[in-house]
Amino acid sequence: MYIKYKNSPSITAWASVVGKKESEGPLAHLFDECSEDDYFSKDTWEKAETEMQTRCINHLLHKKGLSVNDINLFMGGDLCNQITSTAFSMRDFGFPFLGLYNACSTMAESMIIASCMVDAGYTDNAIALASSHFCTAERQYRTPLDYGGKRTPTAQWTVTGCGSVLVQSMGKTSFINSAQIGAVVDLGVTDTNNMGAAMAPAAADTIKKYLKNSNTKASDYDLIITGDLGEVGSALLKDLLLKENIVLDNHIDCGMVIYDEEQKVQSGASGCGCSASVIAAKFLPEFEKEKLNNILFIATGALLSPATSMQGESIPCIAHLVNIRSKKETKK
Repeated sequence: MYIKYKNSPSITAWASVVGKKESEGPLAHLFDECSEDDYFSKDTWEKAETEMQTRCINHLLHKKGLSVNDINLFMGGDLCNQITSTAFSMRDFGFPFLGLYNACSTMAESMIIASCMVDAGYTDNAIALASSHFCTAERQYRTPLDYGGKRTPTAQWTVTGCGSVLVQSMGKTSFINSAQIGAVVDLGVTDTNNMGAAMAPAAADTIKKYLKNSNTKASDYDLIITGDLGEVGSALLKDLLLKENIVLDNHIDCGMVIYDEEQKVQSGASGCGCSASVIAAKFLPEFEKEKLNNILFIATGALLSPATSMQGESIPCIAHLVNIRSKKETKK
């Protein structure tokens, strides 16, 4: 589904909080807060993720000089069962809350819906957020943390991180011009340690549909940013689109820039917090600096559960796309 926003809502603020491993990576100086303690001073991993979200929201509010009462709507999610990390963080804020789950594509999903609500005039502002935590995700989806199993070359490292943005009806830059809501794509991948291969077809499908619906070319954009395909998924994405005569010379994957080679994360990063923290820390500030003018942000998600994996099911995936511009598009 293609969406062309009538009034182009603006992203007026952004914030990001990450854990210890992310603070050792190449983007450490860009995040609003880097914690040396992955527990975030709490006694469980789940409470740590909730605390990480709380800090991220507080950073966002502080940047705009806003109070909790100034926010009309909040939407977001995480990878924990029943998105409990997000639901529990909402106990302390009292925002009108829409909980969302689309796995690692949740950040793009929340930005799309927030923009729809603002564009339609139902609210003047909305916060969109997504987070993940390595420890909560790994023991839920794969193996216990103390198991010590060897990670395959195609495996990706779940980011301990959170990103949030404030979408408002009026702003000076970072306008959300249009979006593409993705469809579920499943090409039969069953390996939970090869998420890049599972998600790449969904990303290719969404990008192809968006370019057709918007009557644009890949080269029209400064950057085409995917969420967390990693090395394997990024290579597959380019191959899949090349078959459609779409060349991605301007592609960057969040999962390939948050860590460096010395951190030994195999194929790269993944998790809701990967694209959320990187888009907030690395790319949105570039609009204020006038270094970016027009980008596509595509977050990808693997819609599996531990039960479906153990039952031998393949991995259905999805990708949602947001077009962000430095200026409102001139109405024709």
